[in-house]
Amino acid sequence: MEPMICIIEDDEGIRDILKFILKKAGYITTAYLDGKAIIEDRYKTPDLFLIDKQLPGIDGLTICKHLKHGSYTRTIPVIMMSAYPDVKQLAIESGADDFIEKPFHIEGLLSIIKKHIPVSVAK
Repeated sequence: MEPMICIIEDDEGIRDILKFILKKAGYITTAYLDGKAIIEDRYKTPDLFLIDKQLPGIDGLTICKHLKHGSYTRTIPVIMMSAYPDVKQLAIESGADDFIEKPFHIEGLLSIIKKHIPVSVAK
C-alpha cells in the first residue's frame, strides 16, 4: 500500500503542486488549508505530515507541537516548510523531524520525504 502524506498548506498553488509531485512519486495525499482539522483530530492518520509554518489561524509550529505531544501521532514524521530559513531552528524546537525551505527543488523535497518514509511501490 502506498504511504500517505498529509499536506497542510494554505497557498492553493503550492498545495496543488505538492499533491501532483507526491502522487507522481507514489504517495497518496490528503490536504488541508489550515490546521483546524488536525487540532480537532478530524483527519485520517498519515505516514508523514508536511506542514507550512505560516498558516491562517493556528500556525504550523503549534500544529507540530500538538502532533508531537499526541499519543498516536508523536512518532509520525513532521516536515516543516517555510520561505524563511530562520524558521528551521524554531521548527526543530517544536518537534519537527525535518525542514525544507521554499522555494524547494522537487528532488530535494522527495529526498527529505524518502528519508522518513520510503515509497513501497515500484514506479
